[in-house]
Amino acid sequence: MEHNANLKEIFQVFIKLGTIGFGGPAAHIAMMHEEVVIKRKWMAEQHFLDLIGATSLIPGPNSTEMAIHIGYIKGGWKGLLVAGFCFIMPAVLITGFFAYLYRSYGQLPQVQPFIYGIKPAVIAIIIGAVYPLAVKSIKSLLLGLIAITVLTASILGINEICLLFGSGLLSSAVFYIQKMRTDKLQSFTPFALMAIPQTAFCSGVDSKLFLIFLKIGAILYGSGYVLFAFLDTELAAKGLLTKQQLIDAIAIGQFTPGPLFSSVTFIGYQINGLSGAAISTIAIFLPSFIFVALLHQLMKKLRTSKGLAVFMDAVNVASIALIAAVCLAMANEAITDWRTIAIAAISCIAIFKLKKINSALVVILGAVLGYFLAYL
Repeated sequence: MEHNANLKEIFQVFIKLGTIGFGGPAAHIAMMHEEVVIKRKWMAEQHFLDLIGATSLIPGPNSTEMAIHIGYIKGGWKGLLVAGFCFIMPAVLITGFFAYLYRSYGQLPQVQPFIYGIKPAVIAIIIGAVYPLAVKSIKSLLLGLIAITVLTASILGINEICLLFGSGLLSSAVFYIQKMRTDKLQSFTPFALMAIPQTAFCSGVDSKLFLIFLKIGAILYGSGYVLFAFLDTELAAKGLLTKQQLIDAIAIGQFTPGPLFSSVTFIGYQINGLSGAAISTIAIFLPSFIFVALLHQLMKKLRTSKGLAVFMDAVNVASIALIAAVCLAMANEAITDWRTIAIAAISCIAIFKLKKINSALVVILGAVLGYFLAYL
């Protein structure tokens, strides 16, 4: 049974997730799963899976869109705004503080020992969420084969959007071939990409930043790390940002909680101070709020059409496989010695043995262990 939530509850959940959400979209979704499905029972596993699949099909930061959509479902328009704002703002404020220090002193604070321990702890959190979601989503042999294929293809570098839509289309084709019937299938057309021409710049640096980041937020598919390829093309290559500033922006995104897109706060501040930071942040996240509001209307029809339900089942499985692929890539990067192996193992034991342990405690545990073990 799914429960309603008031704005205070929505605020509490997403301000917490925005503050402790280290590790990128996969980790954020894992933490949301713990909060809204397991702990608070706001929605069923299947509903949560549908949200993961649906938000994977639209541009923008997936975990931010998950937060916005959950807020919309539980609290309407006010819930949408509260969830999105609370999930985004902690990262924006922390990033803005680092941006100020960087611009004033020319360097970033030394936080690597903490990140050293947080990364393997976050991997354990992702594993803890992916396992039950995978069990729930793999309902047939075909879906199991799709999961294995998508996981393998993602590791080999195949584009994730091709994998998502390809999985859905393949599953739909098999469904209609097996049934051999002529049901009316409502066409599923993904949202058109918002191509915003940069030739229409208004005067002023802030106007230019707004249009650049609005365009990126409206057309960027995939993980947040794809953002930096866009930034290199749109800003560094045109002299608005130095390569070193771009590299430091990537570092900021890696060691701050919340959505990776908050890195644009740092970038906007370097380019045009406080106003640049505010304008850039608003522009990059604005399309996500619009897309989710539109997507909400489509979600109502997903389970009423058998054809669309089959499509979404395959997309859900593919989405979980993509999260697993991200987890493997993170593990390859973060688990490099006996210390990180120990932190990951301790975190996994805590998550699977202590069912009610809060993910925030796991993150803190990882940070503390990382700080002390890094000097051994």
